[in-house]
Amino acid sequence: MKFFKRIPLIFLLLVSYAFAAVDINNATLEELVTLKGVGKKKAKRIIKYRKKHGCFHSLKEFKKVKGIKKKTLKKNKGNIIVGPCKDQEQQQETPQIQ
Repeated sequence: MKFFKRIPLIFLLLVSYAFAAVDINNATLEELVTLKGVGKKKAKRIIKYRKKHGCFHSLKEFKKVKGIKKKTLKKNKGNIIVGPCKDQEQQQETPQIQ
Protein backbone atom coordinates (compact mmCIF):
# COMPACT_ATOMS: atom_id res chain seq x y z
CA MET A 1 0.00 0.00 0.00
CA LYS A 2 2.89 2.39 0.74
CA PHE A 3 4.13 1.89 -2.81
CA PHE A 4 0.90 3.27 -4.28
CA LYS A 5 1.17 6.36 -2.10
CA ARG A 6 4.63 7.04 -3.56
CA ILE A 7 3.56 6.80 -7.21
CA PRO A 8 2.49 10.47 -7.45
CA LEU A 9 5.81 11.58 -5.94
CA ILE A 10 7.80 9.42 -8.36
CA PHE A 11 5.74 10.75 -11.26
CA LEU A 12 6.36 14.37 -10.23
CA LEU A 13 10.10 13.78 -9.96
CA LEU A 14 10.23 12.23 -13.42
CA VAL A 15 8.18 15.02 -14.99
CA SER A 16 10.25 17.76 -13.36
CA TYR A 17 13.44 16.09 -14.59
CA ALA A 18 12.07 15.79 -18.12
CA PHE A 19 11.18 19.49 -18.28
CA ALA A 20 14.21 20.88 -16.49
CA ALA A 21 16.27 23.50 -18.32
CA VAL A 22 19.71 22.42 -19.49
CA ASP A 23 22.63 24.59 -18.36
CA ILE A 24 24.94 24.53 -21.39
CA ASN A 25 27.95 25.52 -19.26
CA ASN A 26 27.74 22.61 -16.85
CA ALA A 27 25.62 19.96 -18.56
CA THR A 28 26.93 16.45 -19.04
CA LEU A 29 26.70 14.60 -22.34
CA GLU A 30 23.60 12.81 -21.08
CA GLU A 31 21.92 16.11 -20.20
CA LEU A 32 22.84 17.77 -23.51
CA VAL A 33 21.31 14.95 -25.58
CA THR A 34 17.94 15.66 -23.95
CA LEU A 35 17.77 18.85 -26.03
CA LYS A 36 15.77 18.65 -29.26
CA GLY A 37 18.08 18.32 -32.26
CA VAL A 38 21.14 17.48 -30.15
CA GLY A 39 22.44 13.94 -30.38
CA LYS A 40 25.65 12.45 -29.03
CA LYS A 41 27.74 13.91 -31.85
CA LYS A 42 26.60 17.51 -31.24
CA ALA A 43 26.77 17.05 -27.47
CA LYS A 44 30.41 15.97 -27.81
CA ARG A 45 31.09 19.06 -29.96
CA ILE A 46 29.53 21.29 -27.29
CA ILE A 47 31.72 19.77 -24.56
CA LYS A 48 34.81 19.99 -26.77
CA TYR A 49 34.08 23.66 -27.53
CA ARG A 50 33.56 24.36 -23.83
CA LYS A 51 36.90 22.75 -22.92
CA LYS A 52 38.77 24.69 -25.62
CA HIS A 53 37.13 28.13 -25.27
CA GLY A 54 35.77 28.11 -21.73
CA CYS A 55 32.18 28.67 -20.70
CA PHE A 56 29.53 30.22 -22.90
CA HIS A 57 28.57 33.80 -22.10
CA SER A 58 25.44 33.89 -24.28
CA LEU A 59 23.26 31.83 -26.57
CA LYS A 60 24.78 33.77 -29.48
CA GLU A 61 28.16 32.32 -28.54
CA PHE A 62 26.56 28.86 -28.23
CA LYS A 63 25.75 29.06 -31.96
CA LYS A 64 29.49 29.02 -32.69
CA VAL A 65 29.46 25.27 -32.01
CA LYS A 66 29.33 23.39 -35.31
CA GLY A 67 25.77 22.14 -35.89
CA ILE A 68 24.10 24.51 -33.42
CA LYS A 69 21.97 26.94 -35.38
CA LYS A 70 19.09 29.32 -34.79
CA LYS A 71 16.68 26.43 -35.44
CA THR A 72 18.16 24.39 -32.57
CA LEU A 73 17.74 27.32 -30.21
CA LYS A 74 14.18 27.88 -31.41
CA LYS A 75 13.25 24.22 -30.79
CA ASN A 76 14.62 24.45 -27.25
CA LYS A 77 13.36 27.90 -26.29
CA GLY A 78 13.01 27.95 -22.53
CA ASN A 79 14.93 24.69 -22.12
CA ILE A 80 18.45 26.13 -22.41
CA ILE A 81 20.10 28.36 -19.85
CA VAL A 82 23.58 29.87 -19.70
CA GLY A 83 24.50 29.26 -16.09
CA PRO A 84 27.58 30.33 -14.16
CA CYS A 85 30.74 28.51 -15.07
CA LYS A 86 31.54 26.14 -12.21
CA ASP A 87 35.09 25.50 -13.48
CA GLN A 88 35.94 29.21 -13.40
CA GLU A 89 34.41 29.61 -9.93
CA GLN A 90 36.51 26.74 -8.63
CA GLN A 91 39.66 28.24 -10.17
CA GLN A 92 38.93 31.60 -8.52
CA GLU A 93 38.36 29.97 -5.12
CA THR A 94 41.59 27.93 -5.28
CA PRO A 95 44.49 29.96 -3.82
CA GLN A 96 47.39 30.43 -6.20
CA ILE A 97 50.86 29.58 -4.87
CA GLN A 98 53.40 32.20 -5.89
